[in-house]
Amino acid sequence: MASIVPSLLAGDLARLGESLGVIEALGVSSVHIDVMDGHFRPQISVGQPVVRSICKATRLKVDVHLMIERPERFIEDFVEAGASSLAIHLEATQNLALALDPAQRLGAKVGLALNAATPVGCCFEVLEDVDFVLLETGTEGFLPRSLKRVMPLARERETRGLHFAIAVEGDIDASEADKLFSAGADILVVSSAIFDEGERGEAMRALARALNNCSAPFGQGTESRVQ
Repeated sequence: MASIVPSLLAGDLARLGESLGVIEALGVSSVHIDVMDGHFRPQISVGQPVVRSICKATRLKVDVHLMIERPERFIEDFVEAGASSLAIHLEATQNLALALDPAQRLGAKVGLALNAATPVGCCFEVLEDVDFVLLETGTEGFLPRSLKRVMPLARERETRGLHFAIAVEGDIDASEADKLFSAGADILVVSSAIFDEGERGEAMRALARALNNCSAPFGQGTESRVQ
């Protein structure tokens, strides 16, 4: 089923509770949180204590994107904090099984995240072992580049009869969403549009229309999760 998932940290970090309320009011089923450690990414964001507090404060599923070095060290901590799913960067670990196995054993969904510069073919060998693949978009040539990454991944899924979801994360507008869904994406992680008070309603309605009109394999015949 195709869906739109708002990114919580795109809002004001000093007002996370209010941002969470904004997201809940949109009628979505999940919220996305980027965890950065200052090493794999230069920024430092939030850790397990904040994720735990967010999980306790919301009815939404919490999807955690681990943008950290050696994520296998913290898998159990984030699942126990309440994360419904974990996205683990292929580039961040030398032993992917050590990261995937604990999450799956504890009942969380687990996926591979790929930097914008990482060829999607690098993950083909392990697609049977994951629930989803999360593609970061970068900035330069956003849409053409993203489509070139989504389409071969969708073809690989169809050819091999696999069932993983394809997620794309970025500052995505409705016209881009429509093309990404049509190319085979199932989940769009969106950021700034949902926190722009002047444009929030129309931005989300436009994204919802793209969701309802999508022709992605996992989106045909679905109803929008965004009102």
